[in-house]
Amino acid sequence: MKSDLSSRLNRPLTIGRTTIDRRLVLAPMTLLGHIAFRELLAGFGGYGLLFGEMCSARRIPQEVRTGSAYFGWREAERQHLVMQIFGADPSAMSTAARVIEEKGLFGVDLNFGCSVATICKQRCGAALLKTPDQAARIVEAVRRAISIPLFVKFRTGWTDDPAIPVDLARRFASAGADALTFHPRVAPDRRSRPPRWDYIKRVKNAVTIPVFGNGDVFDETDCLRMMETTGCDGVAIGRMAIARPWLMAQMAGMLSPDTGIYRRTAFALLDLMERHFDNRRALRRYKKFALYFSANFKFAHSFFKRIGHAPDLKALRGELEAFFSRDPETMARPNMNFFL
Repeated sequence: MKSDLSSRLNRPLTIGRTTIDRRLVLAPMTLLGHIAFRELLAGFGGYGLLFGEMCSARRIPQEVRTGSAYFGWREAERQHLVMQIFGADPSAMSTAARVIEEKGLFGVDLNFGCSVATICKQRCGAALLKTPDQAARIVEAVRRAISIPLFVKFRTGWTDDPAIPVDLARRFASAGADALTFHPRVAPDRRSRPPRWDYIKRVKNAVTIPVFGNGDVFDETDCLRMMETTGCDGVAIGRMAIARPWLMAQMAGMLSPDTGIYRRTAFALLDLMERHFDNRRALRRYKKFALYFSANFKFAHSFFKRIGHAPDLKALRGELEAFFSRDPETMARPNMNFFL
């Protein structure tokens, strides 16, 4: 199974006018897929592309790379980084996309999938799926503005009907998208029900551009099954990449994790966060990471609670030292309660 999966993943894929080497990508995640985490994941390898955190299109023209918590990157990742933007105005989205292209990044991703209330109230994210004509106008406007690859990440819609994402996919492809990332859950449903992978197959069959499947891929068996049953061109890994940053390298056949990888990873990310962020931002982001990383351990709730109560980075580092000094027992498959 492992060799079959790695042979599927380690194949080139053409996106627009560009080709990537591998078919696993890091899904965009706010407060999780930041510059420090991407550097950690890059050290393991196995990915074809990295997606940055969701950024407001209106803010991007004023953002300064070296001081921005969201719109920042390392020089080493520039050619593999897709920056995700959200907004409701085609002009603002186009302006932001041009800035991203001018910075020399790989591509632009349009967020039509975030169902958080604060985003949807601005008629952004998944709210745009209620007005598909407007969503398509945004894709068209951004396509005219840039020549680099253009991605669209979207959900099923606001009603559980497979005809909706099929129609949306066709609209986005016709409007100029180079690739789609599809998460087959309805927008109001955060994670209470399993994703409908059969909808990914329908979306893939409806368009000729690459489609990345997304949703509940927790291990190598899941990844292979998604590719085999849906025909998707690649897989976007989200929360599980946070829990196990080495997972993509493992799936690609580049790494066999040892028991010490959990401890090394926990401290390596803390070091990277201290390098890239001020103390307040580093502490907040580490606690977000810890929610998913905790799922690896038998006594997950105790670990997460102690990290969550750490008042500063020094205390947090002390909690890590104390926890790993006891050689915590890990689980073959993470505790799914931490992924709801």
